[in-house]
Amino acid sequence: MLSNRDNPAEDEEPSRISWTATLVFTVCSAAIGGTFQYGYNLSIINAPTSYIQTFINDTYIERWGTGLDTPQLTLIWTFIVSAFSLGGLFGALLAGPMAVQFGRKKSLLLNNIFLFVATVLVLTCQIAGSFEMIILARFLVGMNSGVSMNVQPMYFGESAPVHLRGAVAFSSAVFTAFGIFLGQVIGLTEILGTKNLWPYLLASNTLPALIQVLTLPWFPESPRYLLIDKGDKESCERALARLRGGEVPVLEMEEMMQEKEQLKSSAIKSNSTAKTPWALLKDKDLRTQLRTVMAASSAMMLCGNDSIYFYAYYIFLAAGIPAQKIQYAAIGTGASEFLASILSNFLIERAGRRYLLIGGYSLMSCWSIIFTIALVLQSQGVAGMPYLSMVCVFAYILSFGLGPAGVTGILPAEIFDQAARPAAYMIAGSFMWVSLFLVGMLFPFIVNALGNYCFLPFLFVCVVSAVFLGLTLPETKGKTLPQITSEFDKKNAGKNRQNGVESPSVAEYQPESDGKQ
Repeated sequence: MLSNRDNPAEDEEPSRISWTATLVFTVCSAAIGGTFQYGYNLSIINAPTSYIQTFINDTYIERWGTGLDTPQLTLIWTFIVSAFSLGGLFGALLAGPMAVQFGRKKSLLLNNIFLFVATVLVLTCQIAGSFEMIILARFLVGMNSGVSMNVQPMYFGESAPVHLRGAVAFSSAVFTAFGIFLGQVIGLTEILGTKNLWPYLLASNTLPALIQVLTLPWFPESPRYLLIDKGDKESCERALARLRGGEVPVLEMEEMMQEKEQLKSSAIKSNSTAKTPWALLKDKDLRTQLRTVMAASSAMMLCGNDSIYFYAYYIFLAAGIPAQKIQYAAIGTGASEFLASILSNFLIERAGRRYLLIGGYSLMSCWSIIFTIALVLQSQGVAGMPYLSMVCVFAYILSFGLGPAGVTGILPAEIFDQAARPAAYMIAGSFMWVSLFLVGMLFPFIVNALGNYCFLPFLFVCVVSAVFLGLTLPETKGKTLPQITSEFDKKNAGKNRQNGVESPSVAEYQPESDGKQ
C-alpha cells in the first residue's frame, strides 16, 4: 500500500475530499427517518395534551360509568409521556446488536417498523376505545428514537472523512432540532393540533419514515462496517468511492485496513469483533473514555433543556402573552435550537468539540443564575423581569444547541474503535434515556419543592459537566482514533495500554501525513 511518503501528492488528499452529493443525500435520508423523528415525536405530544386527556376520561367513563379525578388522569398522562423515554431506553439497548447484526443502514430501515405499528395503534385507538394503545404507541415511537439516536451518529461517523466527521455527525443534532421545530408547527391549532385531528398529528411521523424507506436503500452502507465487521473489502471500496466522489482515498483506506489488522492482532475473531457492554465496562484501558461519554450523555438530559420547554409556557404567560398565542411564541424556542444547531455545524470543525461542549455548559450555567434571579425578582413584582426570563429561556436553549445538543452524540463514534463503538453507544444511550425519564418524572416535584429556585439543580449539572469534561475530554477535531487514544492516555497519567489491545503509536498505526488532516 502507498503511504504519502511514497506519493507526495497524497499529502493533499484529505483537503480535496469535500461534501459530495452522495454524502449529502445519505445524511439527509438517514436523518429524516432518524434523529429527526426523535425531535419531532418529542414535540408533537405537547399540542394535543388536553384532547388526549379528554379521550382518556371519556373512555374511562364508558368502561366504568364514572370519570377520573385529576390526580388519576395526571398519572395516566404521565405513563403516556414516560412511555416514550422507556421505549427509548429499550431502543438504545437494542441498537448495538442491531448495528452489529444488520449493519448501520439496514438497522435504520428496520427501525421504521416500530413507527408503522405505532401509527396503526394511534389511528385505531378511538375506534377500539383504548387509551392503552396510545401508551403502547408512544413506547414503540420511543424505541424507534432510541435506535436511531445511537445508530445514526455511528453511521455518520463511520461514513464521513476525518475533516468532515464532526460536521456530518453534528447533522444529527440539526435534524433533531428541525424535528422539534416542525413538530411545534404541525401541532398548531390551524394545522393538526385540534380535537378531531390529534390522532393524525401523532401518526404524522409516518411520512418521514416512508421517505427514509424509499430513499435510504439507494445509498451505501458504512465503509468501516463493510470492511472491519463484514470483511468485505470490495464492497467497502465501492461504498467509499461513492461517498468520496468516485475515488477511493488511499490514506483513508489504509487507515481502515490498519484498524482491522489491529483488531485481529488483539485476538478478536473476525466473526465477533464487537465488544459487549459488559466487556466494555470491564475494560480498564477504555474506562476514562467510557466515563466521559456516560457523563456527557447524562448531562445532555439532566441539564434541563427539555424542562425549559415546559417552563416556557408559564414564562410567556407571565410576560403578558395571551394563552391562545403562546403556541406561536413556543415555536420560537424550537427555532432557536434549530438555528443554534446550524451555526454549531459550521463551528464544530473550527472551534472543536471540546470548546463547544465546555462553552455550551458554561453559558448555560450563567443563564441559569440569571434566570433564577429573574424568577425571584419577578415573584416580588419587579417590573421587566418576565421579559428577562423570556430572554433567559431563549438564551439557555441557544447555548444548549451550540454545543451539548450535537457534540454529545459524536463522542462515542470518535473515541472508540469499531469493536467497542456499538457497545459504547448502547451504554451512552441508556444513560441518556434514563436521565430523560428521571427529569420528566421529577421536574414537577422539583418545581413544587424549590419554586423560583427550581433551576438550581440544573445549574449544578451544567457547572459539574463543564468542569468534568474540561478535565477528561481531549480535543478530537480532525484526529484519527490512535491520536485521540494517545490524548486519553496522556490524561491518564501516561499509563501504558495493556493486555495486548493497546493502540500503537500514531506513527505506527497510520500513514504519515506531515501533520495535515
